[in-house]
Amino acid sequence: MKALIVGGGIGGLSTAIALRLRGWDVSVFEQAPALTEVGAGLQISPNGWHVLEALGVSAHMTRTLFEPEAIEMRLGVSGRQVFSLPMKGYAAQRWGAPYIHIHRVDLVDALVERLNELSPDAVQTGLGVSGYDPDGAVVFTDGSRASGDLVVGADGLHSAVRQQMLGPDKPRYTGNIAWRAVVPVDELDRPPPPTACVWAGDKRHAVTTRLRAGTLANFVGMVEEPEPAPEGWRIEGGRDDAMAAFDGWHPVVAGLIAKARVLNRWALFDRTPLPRWHEGQVTLLGDAAHPMLPSMAQGAVQALEDAWTLAAVLDNAASVEPGLQRYFDLRIDRTARIQAGSAANARMFHKATPLGSIAFYGPMALGARIVPGLIHARQDWVYRHDVTQAV
Repeated sequence: MKALIVGGGIGGLSTAIALRLRGWDVSVFEQAPALTEVGAGLQISPNGWHVLEALGVSAHMTRTLFEPEAIEMRLGVSGRQVFSLPMKGYAAQRWGAPYIHIHRVDLVDALVERLNELSPDAVQTGLGVSGYDPDGAVVFTDGSRASGDLVVGADGLHSAVRQQMLGPDKPRYTGNIAWRAVVPVDELDRPPPPTACVWAGDKRHAVTTRLRAGTLANFVGMVEEPEPAPEGWRIEGGRDDAMAAFDGWHPVVAGLIAKARVLNRWALFDRTPLPRWHEGQVTLLGDAAHPMLPSMAQGAVQALEDAWTLAAVLDNAASVEPGLQRYFDLRIDRTARIQAGSAANARMFHKATPLGSIAFYGPMALGARIVPGLIHARQDWVYRHDVTQAV
């Protein structure tokens, strides 16, 4: 069986590995001239780590991952800690696998290394795909074609495969724009703590993490703005605008913005769950199927879950088309719930007044001190899920 995978990102590469492990011949078509990812940090929760281990990828990540000491929340201006919950060691105890941070580039490199072990010539770069035939063929932008038994549209937020299948995208502007930067820790006077830290504030919040064995600091900031910016991670913004957006904030946040060589700025759009993910022998995966806001840090992880589920289902299906329907049935409720949860989290961190902040974060701080397991328990349905055992 031959799979044609459109997109050489995390979802596409993971799918290629998962299918190859089950005996499929795989080809990955990436429109960029090389597999180079924009520099950004990822949080891989235990449900994603299960998949990476099953794919044989985790061994390629040990030199570059970072396991945070805790998950914490601080107030953005003062830096006052609202709560801190243990994570290093605790995650494996509670959810059966670690919770880690990794640079997106490092994860893509690990996936490529693993795929090359299984199928050295699987990835073809510089090949844009403009469309497909439902019987399992792709049409390249130069007019040429390739045929197989399965087409996987893992071509991201602005998926050409999804557009052909379901028509033009209809995103809704959330009223938020996002900022992102990565800075070497040794260049910072006040590096961020070795945690996954949410800095909450008035109509904005930030998240700081560590990457590449702790040597890089990662910053993501979300700010409410009435007018949308362009959508897409690769759009650069101005330092003065970023400094103004977080004016008066704690030196850890302000220092990261000041020292960043590149600051990316993009608008955050929400999408409703799709009514279907497949047509004939063609299916969608990852951001092409269920783009989600970054506020639960599940975008990459859900693509990993998709990849494993798709390959496992097809391994047991009588033919491709019923398998694709089964894949959709298994995934749609979970991904839709995480899409909704991500949107809710984005609103939760933006308490606009000191009174609102005290009313909301006070009980959270008290609860974390008295019954810390209650906050961890809110993540159980996400982190404890193991698709490698469930399918």
